[in-house]
Amino acid sequence: MSQHSASGAGALAGIRVLDLTSAVVGPYASKIMADNGADVIKVESSDGDVIRWIAGPSPTPGMSGKFLHLNRGKRSIVLDLKKAEGREAVMRLVAQSDVLLINMRPKAVERLGLAYENVSRVNPRLVYCAMVGFGPGPYRDTPAYDSIIQGGTGVAALSEMATGEPRYVPYVVADRTVGLMALNAVLMALLQRERTGAGQQIEVPMFENMAALVLSEHLYGSTFDPPLSPPGDLRLIDPEAKPVKTLDGYICLTTNTDAQAFALMRVMGRPEMQTDPRFSTKQARAAHSREYFSIRAQEMAKRTTAEWLALLKEADIPAMPYNTLDSLVVDPHIQAAGVLRAAEHPTEGRMWDLSDPTYMSARGEVELRPAPTLGQHGAEILAEAGYTPEEIESLSASGVLGTPR
Repeated sequence: MSQHSASGAGALAGIRVLDLTSAVVGPYASKIMADNGADVIKVESSDGDVIRWIAGPSPTPGMSGKFLHLNRGKRSIVLDLKKAEGREAVMRLVAQSDVLLINMRPKAVERLGLAYENVSRVNPRLVYCAMVGFGPGPYRDTPAYDSIIQGGTGVAALSEMATGEPRYVPYVVADRTVGLMALNAVLMALLQRERTGAGQQIEVPMFENMAALVLSEHLYGSTFDPPLSPPGDLRLIDPEAKPVKTLDGYICLTTNTDAQAFALMRVMGRPEMQTDPRFSTKQARAAHSREYFSIRAQEMAKRTTAEWLALLKEADIPAMPYNTLDSLVVDPHIQAAGVLRAAEHPTEGRMWDLSDPTYMSARGEVELRPAPTLGQHGAEILAEAGYTPEEIESLSASGVLGTPR
């Protein structure tokens, strides 16, 4: 266990995570671990995590806003894993770690000698988590990014069913979802290790996991054999299943229960819909969602957003204002909850950090480091692994250890 975490602070204090991931899927999982007290060592190439460079402008090159949000609380070391000395350094870090996160393609992992059978010999208690694009099968060693997975698992097709044009969700939804799945698996494996004393290998494939999620939502009547309907939840793929236009803007509302739907019918001035066989039950509304949404759209366009919000609140109908990205950051609830907090980054200056809104009564206070500059903690990390100052200097001179930027 790491001695570098804040003493006793956070559920994962004392857990060291060796993070060989980049982009979003792995860094998102390890960020949450760092937020909860884990000592996360981020191993980067000399070019650095790609998200340093492709996620918007920053005062210092290579320190994009998305990188800062995904990598706070971590320490960075740059190692050349193509050189034997770099791989040896990683193995020495493996020996001191509780968790290894990796998201390289399987063949690359094997070439670097980082397969589970190699690292488990060094540390049998290690929880080894590989996040891969694809599990065993014909796609096994092909590259995968979020958009590839969205397109391959039908997420983009859902947009085509609703709007006539395939479209990726403009949010890295597959990476973040699978990152949470990997985090769950790691935490379960750490709990199991407490009982058995042994680590284990975890593989979390993006394609299969996202396909299962999409199908659990949209297999619909095709769940049954023979199928009772084509796949696709009609309520979700209807073109009108979107923020509803009002007289002066948009509003977001949902009515799932009979009580909510009937209240909306009354508020809209359409009480006769309650006895219309197309709308009088949950099942009927689901089967006739297009007609239901069409009437809703016609009626909602007759009043302003503020008028509707007042009426819907009084009737206890789930609704809230429609936010843009600009209005979201000044939303009164977001501000009251402290989701955005002012911070001072050592190299980037004033910035908005994002708090973790999840409450845990015994969470403890975790003193978070700001997201690291590239290779910022290399010498410090190697010293903890037992390297002498002379050895560290030699690794730096040979290019195995990257110098901080």
